[in-house]
Amino acid sequence: MARAWQHPFLNVFKHFRVDEWKRSSKEGDVAVVTDKVLKTSVYRIRGSVSASNYLQLPRTSSQSLGLTGRYLYVLFRPLPAKHFAIHLDVSTEDGQVIRVSFSNLFKEFKSSATWLQFPFVFQARTSDKEVAGVAPPGARWTCLQLDLRDLLLVYLSRRYGHLKSIRLCASLLVRNLFTSDLCFDPGITITEARRAKLSVTPVPREMAFPVPKGDSWHDHYVHIRFPSVSLKTSGELREDRSPPEAVFLGCAPQLLYPVAFSKLEKDSVAPVAQTPTLTAPCQALSVPRLLPEVSLSHQRLEESSVRDLCANGQDTSTWVQATDAHTVVCGGRMFARKSAEVPVALQNAGSYRHFLPDPVLRLKGVIGFGGHSTKWALWTKDGAAVVYPCHAVIVVLSVDTGEQRFFLGHTDKVSALALDRSNSLLASAQAQPPSMLRIWDFQTGGCLSLFRSPMQTVCSLSFSGSGTLLCGVGKDRHSRTVVVVWSTEQVDAGGEVGVVAKVHTDFDIQTFQIACFDETRMASCGRGSVRLWRLRGGTLRSCPVDLGEHCVLELTDLAFAQNPDSCQVPSSRTLYVCSRRGHILEIDPQRMAVRCTRRLLPSRTCAGPLPQKQTPPGVGSGIAISGLSVSSTACAVGSEDGYLRLWPLDFSSVLLEAEHDGPVSAVCVSPDGLRVLSTTSLGHLGFLDIPSREYTVLARSHMASILAFSMERSRGQLATVSLDHTVRIWDLATLRQLYDFTSPEEAPCAVAFHPTGSTFFCGFSSGAVRSFSLENAGVLVEHTRHRGAITSLVVSPDGSFLFSSCSRGSLVQYDCAVSQCRVLRVAANVVCQDARPNPNTLAVSGDSRLLAFVGPTKCMVTVMESASLGELLQVDVSTLDLTGSHLGTAVALCFDPAAPDHLLVSTSSSKVVALDTASGRIVRELSSVRPVACSSLALSESPRFLLTATGRAIKVWDYSAPTDPGCQVYIGHSEPVQAVAFTPDQQRVLSVGDAVFLWDVLAAPESDRSEPRPPPVHEAGRDVGNLEDTVASGLPRKQVPVPSHAAPPLLGICARPPKDSAGTFTSDEEGCCEESPGTQGLAQAPHPSVLVERELGGAGDGAQGTAWGSRGFPVSPRHHGQPSAHSVGKGKAWPTARPDSYRHFTARYKTSTPAKTVFFPPTGGEQLRLKAVVGYNGNGRANMVWRPDTGFFAYTCGRLVVVEDLHSGAQQHWLGHPEEISTLALSHDAQALASASCCGGGGASRCQIRIWDIPKGSCRRLLSHHDSAVQALAFSPDDQLLVTLGDYSDRTLALWNTVTYDLLSSIRLPEPVHGMAFSPWDPGELTCVGTGAVAFWLLQQHGADASFQVHRHPVPEEVGVAELTSLCYGAAPLLYCGSCSGQVCVWDTSTGRCFLAWEADDGEIGVLLCSGSRLVSGSNTRRLRLWAVGAVPELRRKGSGARSRSVLLERELTLDGAVVSASFDSSMDIGVAGSTAGTLWYISWAEGTSTRLVSGHRGKVNEVVFSPSESHCATCGEDGSVRVWSLASMELVIQFQVLNQSCLCLAWSPPSCSRPEQQKVVAGYSDGTLRVFSISQTAMELRMHPHGAALTAVAFSTDGQTILSGDKDGLVVVSRRCTGASLRVLSDHQGAPISAIQSTSKEYGELGVKGTDLWLAASGDQRVSVWASDWTKDHCELLDWLSFPAPVTLEVRNQVECGWAWVWASNSTYCTLQAPGIPPPSLAAFCPWDRALLVCVGLGAHKEVLFYSLRHKQVVVKTPLPFFAVSLSLSVGTRLMAIGFAECMLRLLDCVSGTTQDFAGHDDAVHLCRFTPSAQLLFTAAHHEILVWEVTGH
Repeated sequence: MARAWQHPFLNVFKHFRVDEWKRSSKEGDVAVVTDKVLKTSVYRIRGSVSASNYLQLPRTSSQSLGLTGRYLYVLFRPLPAKHFAIHLDVSTEDGQVIRVSFSNLFKEFKSSATWLQFPFVFQARTSDKEVAGVAPPGARWTCLQLDLRDLLLVYLSRRYGHLKSIRLCASLLVRNLFTSDLCFDPGITITEARRAKLSVTPVPREMAFPVPKGDSWHDHYVHIRFPSVSLKTSGELREDRSPPEAVFLGCAPQLLYPVAFSKLEKDSVAPVAQTPTLTAPCQALSVPRLLPEVSLSHQRLEESSVRDLCANGQDTSTWVQATDAHTVVCGGRMFARKSAEVPVALQNAGSYRHFLPDPVLRLKGVIGFGGHSTKWALWTKDGAAVVYPCHAVIVVLSVDTGEQRFFLGHTDKVSALALDRSNSLLASAQAQPPSMLRIWDFQTGGCLSLFRSPMQTVCSLSFSGSGTLLCGVGKDRHSRTVVVVWSTEQVDAGGEVGVVAKVHTDFDIQTFQIACFDETRMASCGRGSVRLWRLRGGTLRSCPVDLGEHCVLELTDLAFAQNPDSCQVPSSRTLYVCSRRGHILEIDPQRMAVRCTRRLLPSRTCAGPLPQKQTPPGVGSGIAISGLSVSSTACAVGSEDGYLRLWPLDFSSVLLEAEHDGPVSAVCVSPDGLRVLSTTSLGHLGFLDIPSREYTVLARSHMASILAFSMERSRGQLATVSLDHTVRIWDLATLRQLYDFTSPEEAPCAVAFHPTGSTFFCGFSSGAVRSFSLENAGVLVEHTRHRGAITSLVVSPDGSFLFSSCSRGSLVQYDCAVSQCRVLRVAANVVCQDARPNPNTLAVSGDSRLLAFVGPTKCMVTVMESASLGELLQVDVSTLDLTGSHLGTAVALCFDPAAPDHLLVSTSSSKVVALDTASGRIVRELSSVRPVACSSLALSESPRFLLTATGRAIKVWDYSAPTDPGCQVYIGHSEPVQAVAFTPDQQRVLSVGDAVFLWDVLAAPESDRSEPRPPPVHEAGRDVGNLEDTVASGLPRKQVPVPSHAAPPLLGICARPPKDSAGTFTSDEEGCCEESPGTQGLAQAPHPSVLVERELGGAGDGAQGTAWGSRGFPVSPRHHGQPSAHSVGKGKAWPTARPDSYRHFTARYKTSTPAKTVFFPPTGGEQLRLKAVVGYNGNGRANMVWRPDTGFFAYTCGRLVVVEDLHSGAQQHWLGHPEEISTLALSHDAQALASASCCGGGGASRCQIRIWDIPKGSCRRLLSHHDSAVQALAFSPDDQLLVTLGDYSDRTLALWNTVTYDLLSSIRLPEPVHGMAFSPWDPGELTCVGTGAVAFWLLQQHGADASFQVHRHPVPEEVGVAELTSLCYGAAPLLYCGSCSGQVCVWDTSTGRCFLAWEADDGEIGVLLCSGSRLVSGSNTRRLRLWAVGAVPELRRKGSGARSRSVLLERELTLDGAVVSASFDSSMDIGVAGSTAGTLWYISWAEGTSTRLVSGHRGKVNEVVFSPSESHCATCGEDGSVRVWSLASMELVIQFQVLNQSCLCLAWSPPSCSRPEQQKVVAGYSDGTLRVFSISQTAMELRMHPHGAALTAVAFSTDGQTILSGDKDGLVVVSRRCTGASLRVLSDHQGAPISAIQSTSKEYGELGVKGTDLWLAASGDQRVSVWASDWTKDHCELLDWLSFPAPVTLEVRNQVECGWAWVWASNSTYCTLQAPGIPPPSLAAFCPWDRALLVCVGLGAHKEVLFYSLRHKQVVVKTPLPFFAVSLSLSVGTRLMAIGFAECMLRLLDCVSGTTQDFAGHDDAVHLCRFTPSAQLLFTAAHHEILVWEVTGH
């Protein structure tokens, strides 16, 4: 684990920050220069004496680099006609330090026990004459690759430990140093290696040298590897310790430098290190020589390698076998790599191979119930079947036979169901917002209509009696209740579902039902309301029922009386409504009044008390009723006490009751009134048969995700474990539950049946492994050998051994052949640690001989003998995909039943490989179509079929096919599938996740297999990108439906058309498929609209026609033009890791929650007005806008938009966002500003996008769509459209109409997009950049409908960048794109090709701006650069032959942080740029200057103090700075900075020191020091160290000559300001941090004590001490001691549960941290208008302000507060008190009148409040932002 941070390579200069010279040192002439060849900064080391001019790592010889990489790569160039030297200190495994030196000063090789000296010889290959000594004039940049392990092994027979230090001596240029365990080939790029399938490792981009297009790497640079291949020895140490000269034959070792290259050398391929032998040492070793062997061809390289292996005693056939899978053996571990010569299970995207039959699986049964809710279960009209949801599947269960049939199609959990009275239509809604509704043909199971509702979540559905109307109730995106009525009259004839009426309401609706006697009348109930509705003339209206005293009830359900006379006699109609407090109301719908009320109360029978059940809180004394259902004779009531009760309609007595295990969720009486269906919140579904008085359980369910399962062979039983802390045993034949075991204290994690006995084993989160008996349902034995949670259990097929693994890395072997299972062996630290429960990380072969598991790291797979646990093999799966951006890890394992020596491994890089456990060879490979790793594998015994669990889908592969295995995809799960397996008879398949799915295998026996049939013209693609594509039966379609004319494709992804096509975008799917036989299509049925993904074949148009592949953008459209029939729901995103790009916004972490209720003052009556904001959001992205022509300038600070006049400094503040603002966008006419904030607390479930009217300064519109954060906003050139882009976790692109601000379209992206921009020449073209490509989005509008066509163009292989992070348009038709590696690519948008690229920076480019012939780039290296790009349009005509030499760097500025925003004028001469340090800079390229416009503290502001004259104020922060500001302009005047310390408290000298030279500021720091700064001299005057702990409070005495300071340990020290001497130390508060110190003057003898000063100290333990002192006489006397009780336990617990607790930081300064159990801060201050009064908050048990009288020694006034205060300040003359709360709220309290006013504006806890001495201004702070308020009305 110690080496993991260095893998796969380490950039030494970057990691040790050589440019800062803190961890490195330099001597002599060492400078940073720009190299013309590399076009980047390099270090130049020169001087006549090498030993006096050097660069050294680390700084001192006592330190160590600790670099463990085997190879050291030195990128350097010798200076012509000079000498150089490189010295390495290498440590061996036994701690011996060896000096290894390379220099052209050395004439010969020398060695000793501690020193190796190698000469560096420059050799001309053409003449065989050595030119030793100085470097030649043509010396090139060189990649020197040193094999440190072999260096020590060959020359000193020692084992390499780590690299200790490096010294680079004059004279040379060095670019960088790298270490790695991988052998890189610098001459091969990633794209070349991938294209030619070379088994080499290309260099990372950070190490790559730039190569002009069309040239060879070896034409420009040199690669030297030392020692050479022929010197590689075995992994064993030689016994001969004689000097190297006596062992090696030939000349002495030396490094040869090629000066001239022949033609053959230029065209050759650099070889790769071959496999070293482990059998015998070499007999004859040649000398070290130049590497690469540039004179060898690729064929001769292999022959040479074979000869080397034969010389080492290895047979040639062994080499041939090893090269088949290119397996490299290193240190006893197998590193498997994909072979370049042997095809391994190649996948063909255009394959038309079919299974026989198609489909091969059919859903047989489902175990589960509910998912989103357990309240939905319906009877069919004949009472023979029950309809209920199981997560995303709708099940129809026959109550007599137990048979199930299914409605498949939903992609998320079903939230509501409705069945019409004739049982012809079934309606269902899914929970994922926005909710999708489906109308099904109930008899056939077909989906008649799919449409999107205007609600985010549908909670209730109801059909009318005729089935022509459907009512739905839910919440919209603003959490308002919506009632919608749809017409379903034409749906069964192919018509659409139309909206008849829609109403928004403010009252709560829990249940909504259409009346049985009149389908135009409805009723609803909810919290405090029952309303009767009527539909008339397309309008839905409602009237409330007068509930009287029952208006406070929470009503849960309603039902109409099933009275046959109700249709004719209106007076006989009755509505029954129940409440959570046990009430049942009988309501007369005609009179809209309550007829009578009954209440169900708990009773006790004579036989004894009722069984005790937990009563939910807040239900009062009544029984909480959750549901009711009424028949013609009885009323069924379900309650939360677990009872189903059947009452007569007069409720005189209970007819029947049935007790359940948990609260009843819903009840439903069958149409014949003979059965009552009930559901419980614990997932039970059953019915009560009234005639027989028997209760039958129909279904049971786990209430959380299922982690693992195991099957028993003989009894046909299934065991499952779940996060709901239960273990359940099921009968696979009936799908009924047999047993359940509950473990409240620990969660079961893994389960395994014994193959022959009647026992099963279960592992728990506590580390226990228990054996259970199925015969007596008890625990047989328990083992507690594990310390971590059990991650996997497996039993060998022969029943001999049980194996268990845990999260701490332990593996335990048990003997389970005996009845009392016993422990045999325990192996520690062999299994992957910190793993989550996964049943697929342990596997035993079918012959019970081998055990495989993931470990000891996630990248390793280990194979052991199952009996002895002897290690046989270790395979590093991270080497399977060397081109990926992340290391591959092993996810799941499975042995081949037919070939026990073959192990299948699923990796995180979406591959499934089969490894030979004997040799480590890759037998075959499957690449998953979807970019999601397979979490589970299962192989049939044939083996014919391979099952893989990929996300929420199941894939079945034709594993018997030697190449091009076919694949079928099956959906149904709403959560990721945890495990899949074949049943023991191989006839069925089980999959578990949210529920248990049982599938029938429809394949014929092996003997009946026939030849594959020819494919159809159109075949469904394997990449099921949208799960809505599957038809209602849930089976894969054989063909893709051709889209109809009525439903044109919303999105077509294809190659960009050639130039001569006049910009036409094809959308003819049929024609495209016919013209391209190799295409792969994916489409949907006409409802919803079509998504097409294809590749255009190699036509001669030259267009780069590859569709988005696994790293592209297959997007799912959500169309809003026709919400009734052509809408596709926003798919549920797979979890996405944060991209390695600083372009994505990161909200500052905070634990405070905004107050839900704020009492704002009336308009015009505010006593505070926000005057100024100090600070800028450095963590925002593009959150500053400036328009030079209008002067409009705006930026963000927290949740505020600050509009500032750059001339006068006046500010406007636009408040409205509930959370931190991430980005801004300004319309082109400068009339509208768009701002977006992230989602979070304060009720903001989604991101807010606000459109501001700039002339009015008000919010014009509020939009909400994205789920996490908005990364970018952009207005179209005509300002008619607005595009919003979600961040990496949201991945949604939304298009808005700026006239109405309606959402036109929303598209789901599978990968993050880093940047976007509208084309300035075409308002309908949008460009996005992301992973390795540019995507051009063409907007097509048809009236109110909008759709996109996307054309993707990958970055050319010559450029080689992986991530494009920024973009901007230049002169037509140019597009500039910045990359994560610092390159700028230029694209011709008319042809869609990249024709130019250059290295513009060393880091990621996040900002690009272009105007005319100038381009500005900003990066995370803090550089802002100006480029002259006037020659680029001319280079465009040269095409691929363009060179970047014409692009010139004009200017460069270095800012104080990464550049996150920038704006320049049209000439690009002046501009404004923002950095991550929270600074806005004014940039002038003409003057080459950068001037601060806006700046603030980088970290939390801890204190604000004021000068007595109020001319200046000072602030201090955790960034260690003390800043002095001009109070009039709030401009920074002075800054004092202390590095590596936090300034926690601050004080300004008192009014008695009024002269300028007497103005001092004292600051307390985290290291316990006090520093006194002179304002007039702008210098530190005194530094003292009176404390051993961090200071938390400081104050001056009234005369300014004494300093009182307190620390976090509770000590108070009194010091003299002039001398720094400590006068006394007070330890009265020791043990609790000092939270406040304040000093004021008093009359001598006042309050009955001597002294001129009165001062107090408050500590965190609710204690305050008041002292009288005269420091001139060294007098200090305790006046009073206040000790208050701590807040009540409930309050503290609530605060901790809300996520905050208090930590003392400075004088009345508090921050919110998650530190449970810490009470709120104790604050105290002298009352300015009465010094004998103390004002205290945080003291006592309640949230209040206390006024304590020092004269009367008691609390005289108490003022309640809504929350605990975290900051406090009192004004002198106005008698106002400012109080800050952790709920982001500020309260102003008038102590005279007692009135209060609340103010918002801060984004975090208001931990600091400070009035100026004149009380005209109030400063408040929340983390780093400071708000300045003007006090009005006094």
